[in-house]
Amino acid sequence: MTEAILLVGGRGTRLRPLTVHTPKPMVPAAGVPFLTHQLARARAAGVEHIVLATSYLAEVFEPYFGDGSSLGLHLEYVTEEEPLGTGGAIRNVASRLHSGPDEPVLIFNGDILTGLDIPALVSTHETTGADVSLHLTRVEDPRAFGLVPTDSTGRVTAFLEKPQTPEEIVTDQINAGAYVFRRSVIDTIPEGRPVSVERETFPELLATGAHLQGMVDSTYWLDLGTPQAFVRGSADLVLGRAPSPAVPGRCGDRLVLPTATVAPDAKLTGGTVVCEGARIGEGSRISGSTILAGAVVEPGAVVTDSLVGLGARIGERTILTGAVIGDGATVGPDNELRDGVRIWCDAHIPAGALRFSSDQ
Repeated sequence: MTEAILLVGGRGTRLRPLTVHTPKPMVPAAGVPFLTHQLARARAAGVEHIVLATSYLAEVFEPYFGDGSSLGLHLEYVTEEEPLGTGGAIRNVASRLHSGPDEPVLIFNGDILTGLDIPALVSTHETTGADVSLHLTRVEDPRAFGLVPTDSTGRVTAFLEKPQTPEEIVTDQINAGAYVFRRSVIDTIPEGRPVSVERETFPELLATGAHLQGMVDSTYWLDLGTPQAFVRGSADLVLGRAPSPAVPGRCGDRLVLPTATVAPDAKLTGGTVVCEGARIGEGSRISGSTILAGAVVEPGAVVTDSLVGLGARIGERTILTGAVIGDGATVGPDNELRDGVRIWCDAHIPAGALRFSSDQ
């Protein structure tokens, strides 16, 4: 296995305001852009060549990662002029692949944090002679996902849309967003139009008798599609619950990056990360949260399971619980924001204006 495709073109609509100025894979998790963790894990598994399928804010990827040499990789970038969906994006970058027709190509969705055993997925693909192999994971409540039942040998038997009734829940296995394609299969995806691998490519392959193999790997897995999940994923990286060779420091209760300043009596716990140039004031208590570069948390503030955006300011004694504060926003002193509230970029909340609010 020497090459892979990373699908990083999504608009990240559910993550707003985190993605107003930053594409989803570039939002910092545990102190570095989330994409860094995916690239580092792929390299650790032996991948050498990765093509990034970009679209939304495509111009920010290459200036940051360059040719990938700093990570021991060869990176290429292909930009979609119009969104093409997962299948269309894969087909759109096919000309950059070097693999022969029967060789395996690894494909990742750009918003999944996982401890997947990548070599095991590739080995499963090769030993079973599959056309496509899928990483499957088990979830307690599969109603929000498409189901992927398999037979006793792991061969995929169907792709089922999100179940609506208990009778439709025939398995707890779901598509976990990582695949190995036989190179020649990629060329069968229609070119130049939107295609969904989940709704079109995979069901059509199954209908024509192709061999689709599932590999259940129940290690750490998290879809980072919502702000709350993204904050949790970052904390899990810092705590060491989610494995990554790219965490810029030792795993533990807190990660404070160089040039950040933290008052001696401030308390940081639960996988909190404080990014470059951020300032944490006296008596603050921050748990399970991400404080992005240049942000300020003033004395006495309490921040729990929240994200504070680039250059944002949290006033004295303000309480944040499960909140997301956009880049450049200011939340004045003595506010209380809970239960998923989102403050937009550059917004200004006066002192004591909000004592409780929620985003349902």
